[in-house]
Amino acid sequence: MATDPLYLSSSSSLTESGTGIIDGSGLATGDLRRKYDFSEQFSELSIDQTPFFRLVSKINSKPTDDPEFKYTEKRGSWHKRYAYVNGYDVGVGAWAAYASDATMTFDENIGALALDAELLVTVVGDYTTAGNLQSVYGNTAIAIGAAGTEPNWILKNQIIKIPMKNAVADTYPGTYALAMVIDHTSGTVANANMHVLKCQIIKASTDTDLGSYAAASTLVAPSTTDPEQLASSTSVTTLEQARSYIVGNTYEEGSGLSGETWKDNPYSTSYGQTQIWRLEFGMTNTSRATVLKYEGNEWARIWREKLIEHKWDIETAALFGTQRASVSGGKTYPTTQGALDFVQSAGNIFQLNLASKTADDFLEDLGRWSDPRYNNSKNTVFFCDTATYNWLHKLGGFFKNNVEMSTNFNADIAVTGKKKMFGVDLTTISTVYGDMNVARNIHLDGTGVRILACNMANVAWRPLKGNGVNRDTSIYVGVQSLENTGVDKRVDMILTEGGFEWKMPESHAMWQASTS
Repeated sequence: MATDPLYLSSSSSLTESGTGIIDGSGLATGDLRRKYDFSEQFSELSIDQTPFFRLVSKINSKPTDDPEFKYTEKRGSWHKRYAYVNGYDVGVGAWAAYASDATMTFDENIGALALDAELLVTVVGDYTTAGNLQSVYGNTAIAIGAAGTEPNWILKNQIIKIPMKNAVADTYPGTYALAMVIDHTSGTVANANMHVLKCQIIKASTDTDLGSYAAASTLVAPSTTDPEQLASSTSVTTLEQARSYIVGNTYEEGSGLSGETWKDNPYSTSYGQTQIWRLEFGMTNTSRATVLKYEGNEWARIWREKLIEHKWDIETAALFGTQRASVSGGKTYPTTQGALDFVQSAGNIFQLNLASKTADDFLEDLGRWSDPRYNNSKNTVFFCDTATYNWLHKLGGFFKNNVEMSTNFNADIAVTGKKKMFGVDLTTISTVYGDMNVARNIHLDGTGVRILACNMANVAWRPLKGNGVNRDTSIYVGVQSLENTGVDKRVDMILTEGGFEWKMPESHAMWQASTS
């Protein structure tokens, strides 16, 4: 009848068991095909099989109102104010004449630096001052002296430490000199990315070679896999020993304003995009009405299984996907950024051979990665394949079961407990660099990735929500039924539109299988 109202599906039209529990298989779709929002409960399904999505969606879910979303990264600069001395002129004339000065020397033999001597030095950097972007382990990309790395943050009256050594072949710097900056300018005739300093020596050094040189006339350079390690091991073993840091500043009594300021730029921007996951399942109404053996309601069984399948698909995309807008047949198919693709292309990469990697080797990796000058964020979960999960427990349990000689004995790596975080089983492994929260992820089995270390503060789930429309996980019931198609069957659809936001690649890492 024309006067009959249209009814939405509601609790009054659902089948109840008498205990207040609603039977999902008895949903009445109604003429308006009501959508059911499962975004809050969806991640609770099959937690052991999908630990990554479970944790990210619960710890850091930030809705976006744009399928192509932008985000900002912030890196502080106070601990990065270092440079490498690569040139000098100890017989400098008038500072004003420097622009045409061609006497700059670019080698290691600067000679003994006497107290109060005047010195010209050029310095170069290895991170971009716009955004403070740096190289990462296994993905070194920024060369010393590259464009955008000029140490233009050096100002008058600052004091710099210049590492020195007695001979260029020495393994470690012997002493250091201190130089007060009298004036400075950008660029030289040799390299526009250098910064030039006019200095006065306030702490002398009897050593004659610059600690920033690895060999005769050869400035230090990072290895291809380790941005903190020298490519050559014949001289200093780490770049840290070659760096000139700012060690404060000094002003005379009663001095006025210097007129110099420096504005840092700690921000960089990037973008991500959402992906549409969709799963449809249908059944003829005859089949829906048929009672089967074991599980009488086949429609209800499929309904449960398809939800888990949908979440499984999101978990695998979150791990193995790549950010791309593929075009096929004139149509665009966007995909979001996956963890492994992101870390392999931009994050830290270490090697892990379960047969030969020792606790000491593993601690060396953790020490490099967790250096607060490099990565000062600790909110990390270590997702492991099954073999590595067992290896870590054996490594941590060995000391407790076999080496413990007293209650005061502590190992560098030890299993200290277990806990659940949003239903995900986590093992706490204590190390000298803090506790590791370790979870098994079966999706990593057979991939060659032993450990995927994700900083949970720097990865987010971005479901699409805007203009009153929620595209987070929802079930659209009866998208096809007898009433709207004339076909005697019912089709439901599970749909999720969202993406993953990855920031600060230096805070994420992976350990890959190796043969050595």
